[in-house]
Amino acid sequence: MKIFFISLGCDKNLVDSENMLGILRDKGVTVTSQEQEADVIIVNTCCFIGDAKEESINTILEMAEYKKNGNLKGLIVAGCLAQRYCEEIKEEIPEVDAILGTNSWDDIYQAVCQVLEGKRYENRKPFTGIPKFSENRILTTGGHYAHLKIAEGCDKHCTYCIIPKIRGEYRSVPMEELIAQAKKLAESGVKELILVAQETTLYGMDLYGEKKLGKLLDELNKIPGLYWIRILYCYPEEIDDELIEAVIRNEKVCHYLDMPIQHASDGILKRMGRRTCKKDIVAVAEKLRERIPDICLRTTLICGFPGETQKDHEELMAFVNEMEFDRLGAFAYSPEEGTPAETFKDQVSDEVKRTWQEEVMELQQEVSYDKNQELLGREFVAFVEGKVADENAYMGRTYRDAPSIDGYVFIQTKETLMTGDLVKVKITGAYEYDLIGEIVK
Repeated sequence: MKIFFISLGCDKNLVDSENMLGILRDKGVTVTSQEQEADVIIVNTCCFIGDAKEESINTILEMAEYKKNGNLKGLIVAGCLAQRYCEEIKEEIPEVDAILGTNSWDDIYQAVCQVLEGKRYENRKPFTGIPKFSENRILTTGGHYAHLKIAEGCDKHCTYCIIPKIRGEYRSVPMEELIAQAKKLAESGVKELILVAQETTLYGMDLYGEKKLGKLLDELNKIPGLYWIRILYCYPEEIDDELIEAVIRNEKVCHYLDMPIQHASDGILKRMGRRTCKKDIVAVAEKLRERIPDICLRTTLICGFPGETQKDHEELMAFVNEMEFDRLGAFAYSPEEGTPAETFKDQVSDEVKRTWQEEVMELQQEVSYDKNQELLGREFVAFVEGKVADENAYMGRTYRDAPSIDGYVFIQTKETLMTGDLVKVKITGAYEYDLIGEIVK
């Protein structure tokens, strides 16, 4: 039996995919890199925004062609799109044989067996508990770094976001399970652990009655073999002194924090259902920079939210210029079916949304260039991520760079390096998003 697997969407979804692959491997299933060879194709989907939904649908339709014209015996759709649009998939894409919801991915082997017997299969469990993680998860990230999903779902209910409806309420993974997973990953060669969830800062509230992210960092910091621990998706209103102290006292925790704020206009933040205001955002950023001077702050913004005016946009631009985030991504607002914001009046035109997004990113490009110029002459430890084709150079990442979303330091050397190697580099060149460096002996 051969399986071809496609994982779409975010890193949280990728963790689910890697666990599904581990479950299948434990059952003796072979994973192929050639869809033409597959007996079963599995697509783990995303539908967070319109573009992701379109990509998922197009991928399913593309894979369905192998059902018509090839040897494909089964097509399985899992993940967010399967959870949200189960009935529509069954009606519109009859080639799909099985559907697994976001809380049912641990039943992937049963789904495979059913479709190979010519039966249809559907499983969308209620949003209670969390599927059991595979002890032999297959990493698709190269092996030197891995994501550790510490919680599922979200309770925030931002007006633009569909996540609570497709992932359920916030559910923390018990700490002992996370420690066991992390130890297993470290033993397999993982050197960087990236903590992810819809929101990492609330970890433990549902299980222990108080936030336990700081305690989790303490325990992860003790694991031999780990070099970096990185935290993503920290909501600004939940960043407290205990978390800051945990980042400071644990030497393996990167001085890097991903803090999505979405906007800077109090009026827009209120319409978004966010639980913070510009004053609070500024205060937490200033505190982080005061307590951790070398911290790298990343954020994300939404441009063109319903009701946003030119004045709101100009306020956001001034904020971006003033705050000088080290990393920033801006996205055009996407109205999602079933969210309150979809029904709001004063929807902004696509043209204006794109223009505002481009203006924010052009400004951030200038900010990023200036920030990178300040790094010239400094030395950093970097992970090697691969070789640049036909050049005596390698791509690397410092603690300031999360994989797949931030830039690279291009390491110029004639030495032979391997992906996952740790090297010390001196920064000799700086551009808008990337750096140039040379190895320091």
